[in-house]
Amino acid sequence: MNVLVCVKQIPDPNAPGKLDPQTKRLVREGVDLVLDPGDEHGVEAGLQLVEKDGGEVTIISMGPPKALEAIRRALAMGAHRGILITDPALQNSDAISTARAIAAAIKGQNYELIICGTESTDGSSGAVPAQLAELLGLPLLSFAKKLEVGDGKAVIDRQTDDGYDVVEAPLPALVTVTGGINEARYPALRGIMQAKNKEVRQVGLKDIGLEGQAGMAALTQEVIEATPAEPRKAGEVIDDKGEGAKRVADFLKALKVI
Repeated sequence: MNVLVCVKQIPDPNAPGKLDPQTKRLVREGVDLVLDPGDEHGVEAGLQLVEKDGGEVTIISMGPPKALEAIRRALAMGAHRGILITDPALQNSDAISTARAIAAAIKGQNYELIICGTESTDGSSGAVPAQLAELLGLPLLSFAKKLEVGDGKAVIDRQTDDGYDVVEAPLPALVTVTGGINEARYPALRGIMQAKNKEVRQVGLKDIGLEGQAGMAALTQEVIEATPAEPRKAGEVIDDKGEGAKRVADFLKALKVI
């Protein structure tokens, strides 16, 4: 089985973010950049599939040349090769331009399954995977907390507010995974050293037939305003007079946690 995993390099979510006052977007220059933690679960899911059934995992990402570092981390985890879509014209791309570029780079690749995170930690739109599936004409299985592949189909447990649904689709397909699907492995020193010699092909818009058709030349959305989040309110304090456990349980049931 050949699996494509889409990943993104983002500003370190553990560091305070800063917005550009002109573009209303996150500042990505001069800050620590990391492989999106949510995408690590996608890489892990792909690796587990090929370790079980054979095949290869190819990592694909779009970003500036520095995004190569995120691909290298995924390769250090065990992925086999990478593709980086990089072009100055792609700066500040919106979701659909991103999906078009990734779809164009994927066409012609040999794969049975594409895995994406549910949404990026920095943008949190969750739009790109669905757009990508539509552009490639693939069935979309979203919010997977469990993934199995066999008999020419993918089967997932889809996370819901009330539990989960079991959903399946024929291959090839695109699956988005949640953080609860697995615990991503940490790259070992040997994997880090091997990743330096693994193939990463870099392509621009001209290479994938989208020159002048993606990125800034094809923006369909604009960030008009960015408003700071409301400060968190103080939590409820329960004075236990013999019914504390029941009140906590009722509170968790209302949130559908239990």
